[in-house]
Amino acid sequence: MFYGIIDDTCEQTFKNEGIDLSRIDVKLNMTPAQLYEDALIYEKGSAISSVGALMTISGKKTGRSPKDKRITADEGVVDEVWWGPVNTKLSQHSFDINHERAVDYLNTQDRVYVVDGFAGWDPKYRLKVRVICARPYHALFMRNMLIRPTKEEIEHFGEPDFTILNAGKFPANRFTEGMGSETSIALSFKKRQMVILGTEYAGEMKKGVFTVMHYYMPKAGVLSLHSSVNVGDSGDATLFFGLSGTGKTTLSADPKRFLVGDDEHCWSDDGVFNIEGGCYAKAINLSAEKEPEIFNAIRFGTVLENVDYDPLSRTVDYDGISITENTRASYPIEYIPNALIPCIAGHPKNIIMLTCDAFGVLPPVSKLSPSQAMYHFISGYTAKVAGTEEGVTEPEATFSACFGQPFLVFHPVKYATMLAEKMKQHKANVWLINSGWNGGPYGVGKRISLKYTRAIIDAIHSGELENAKFSTSPIFGFSVPETCTGVPSEVLNPEKSWPSASGSYIDSVKHLATLFINNFKTFEDQATPDILESAPKV
Repeated sequence: MFYGIIDDTCEQTFKNEGIDLSRIDVKLNMTPAQLYEDALIYEKGSAISSVGALMTISGKKTGRSPKDKRITADEGVVDEVWWGPVNTKLSQHSFDINHERAVDYLNTQDRVYVVDGFAGWDPKYRLKVRVICARPYHALFMRNMLIRPTKEEIEHFGEPDFTILNAGKFPANRFTEGMGSETSIALSFKKRQMVILGTEYAGEMKKGVFTVMHYYMPKAGVLSLHSSVNVGDSGDATLFFGLSGTGKTTLSADPKRFLVGDDEHCWSDDGVFNIEGGCYAKAINLSAEKEPEIFNAIRFGTVLENVDYDPLSRTVDYDGISITENTRASYPIEYIPNALIPCIAGHPKNIIMLTCDAFGVLPPVSKLSPSQAMYHFISGYTAKVAGTEEGVTEPEATFSACFGQPFLVFHPVKYATMLAEKMKQHKANVWLINSGWNGGPYGVGKRISLKYTRAIIDAIHSGELENAKFSTSPIFGFSVPETCTGVPSEVLNPEKSWPSASGSYIDSVKHLATLFINNFKTFEDQATPDILESAPKV
């Protein structure tokens, strides 16, 4: 039996997927209140927080399983995909086995939940996505993360462009060819399906949709980007790239500017648009003082994953890590007060690549040439510091192509080439901002003040830095502004800030440059001569 808003094609979709409608209650496009009720009744560990958020537990897995992602090597796809470090081939036969396991599991349930939504705010490019799952928490999560259709759009939704079957509580068969464990996240672009087994972590669905957009959007001439975006009163948009810990979310959440989105975007011939209808923010150490917009977004309709809380008052302990450090909050983007709705903006005037350089050698801000921008976009550099992961005792370089390697489908050079074309066409400036260490490496120098980083970004937006006097940095060849309002000149030039006792600055620059060069060997076969020429010179 169906509950909720349906259209004429919905029943046929379920029959095509193999769902047994004779015995299962299909709860289609439920409201948050309805999903709350079911979560509290049927999901062990669910509770309502003191401010009205739904607190839930994701299960054994509290983070993504990138090594278990597979893409079917279908005809027409096999020659397109960047196989290797990110994408692993799966036969269509093995995908069909996984699909059947998922359907068999869902058919054992008394109820399944269905969420219909869009990926992409621009109607010209958006995809219709249908999620079929067994947990109300998963349904509410994807109701937040997809763009919510109007009642009329739901009534005429039609056949989805892509379907996600989430049977995450049921394991994959480890003896199925191509499986690496009991966890499997399998995508078939030929069948336009994604099947999840062996993990109940909701983020797999969100990033699965992102991977799907990384395939379909470039084929439509649209660049998909792992970035946040904000926009000023005059309509000037800024892209922010950055890996975890670089400040992407914090720095793009500027009260003087409107937020287009915090994580996933596309750049078309018309401008940029958010892929998602919500935000998926880290909740660890969250406070009203540090991140008031996110803190205040946690209310009725928000999903809080794996957080600690007082069992009597239901007050969340955001510093608690008894379940995981990867605590998360999922909420609709309109919960952010300065969100731009619809989440669409013009062409970016500035592109900011964020890095947290724990070696303390990169300038706080550098202007990149187009070829340098491609090189550093493909490199996607940041650094881990001691204590962030087990076994890390000194600064350790981390590279993730296009600042989002786990979600790429094509070779990184394809995305970088598209970015260069967009930059050239729309005359966008590209800046590399180091939010890491200054005055020496981690353990000697200090983390660059957030006040200085914000002053640098303000100077970018005002046009001050575009017209500044520049000098050239050693080895990397960056154009480094000599002055910036609100930032001491010795901070802008890291060589001047290093004390002599901390070792040779140039030797440390050469060390980091060598790490860049070695990492880039993976991409040399498809990189153009101008990209290769932009490598640091050791």
